[in-house]
Amino acid sequence: MLLRRRGAASASQGGLTMANVTIVGFGVMGRAAGRLLLDAEHALRVSDPAPASLAAAAEMGVEAVSLGAVADRPGLVLLFLPGPDQIRQVVSGAGGLLATAKAPITIVDHSTANPEVARDMAELATAQGHHWIDAPVLGRPQVAGKWTLPIGQTEGALEAARPVLECYAANLFEIGEAGSGHVVKLLNQMMFGAINAMTAEMMAVSERLGVAPALLYEIMMASNAATVSNLYRELGKRVSEDRYDEATFSMRLLEKDVRLGLEMARAAGLEPKVGASVAALNEAALEAGLGEEDTAVLWKVVASDG
Repeated sequence: MLLRRRGAASASQGGLTMANVTIVGFGVMGRAAGRLLLDAEHALRVSDPAPASLAAAAEMGVEAVSLGAVADRPGLVLLFLPGPDQIRQVVSGAGGLLATAKAPITIVDHSTANPEVARDMAELATAQGHHWIDAPVLGRPQVAGKWTLPIGQTEGALEAARPVLECYAANLFEIGEAGSGHVVKLLNQMMFGAINAMTAEMMAVSERLGVAPALLYEIMMASNAATVSNLYRELGKRVSEDRYDEATFSMRLLEKDVRLGLEMARAAGLEPKVGASVAALNEAALEAGLGEEDTAVLWKVVASDG
């Protein structure tokens, strides 16, 4: 079910006051959402021990709090975390949200994880009187405000969260029970991995045959070919400029996402052939020490083969 954006919401809409919104994980995606929450005049807190995140919060004028202080009042907690292990630690670990909560909260997980962790966390949260939403982000950080959120939730969780989610997402798709949002996101990430791998392969073959990757990119961009996707535009530009630092999306995160997607598919009784090949290339990139580089760097791994 598609629930389209309904415009700016008042801070008190759905029973949610401005002061009760906290982002846990203030990296690239968390900051993108945070800027729009501030633009919408929501008061905002963040929790993230990383020095770069604390510096970003200070620059934006956002209060930073410890994880133990996040759930000290009713409100909404937005998670932008690297993966399942971090989600479990933040939500159900010692000193985490559930252990320290002093009032009912709604946890919105915008991370990319597997359905199992969402179901487990939702069960624990509801047992303590809290709500859970998994709403992983479809969209790059630079298009925050136009993001799409596939949503899994515990019963009745979405309405209180909607005014905040609509600050940075244009489309909310209500999929079903907790975990179902992550199903959609992992499928998307498997497609991302396939496009990334095929871009890497075509660039490597192009160079091997004497056509400079930058020239190939220029030709493709001048064409009206159906193969020129938005992702190819970004990846090809990075390859043509030989620029992989300041990653929009790192190889380490892509490797994790595709691996989780394969595990999900296998649990459903399917063996992904393309996905397995993509996963092998991603693993090779990590073994080559390229985990923190942008995913466009994968072409170097392919080019070095043979």
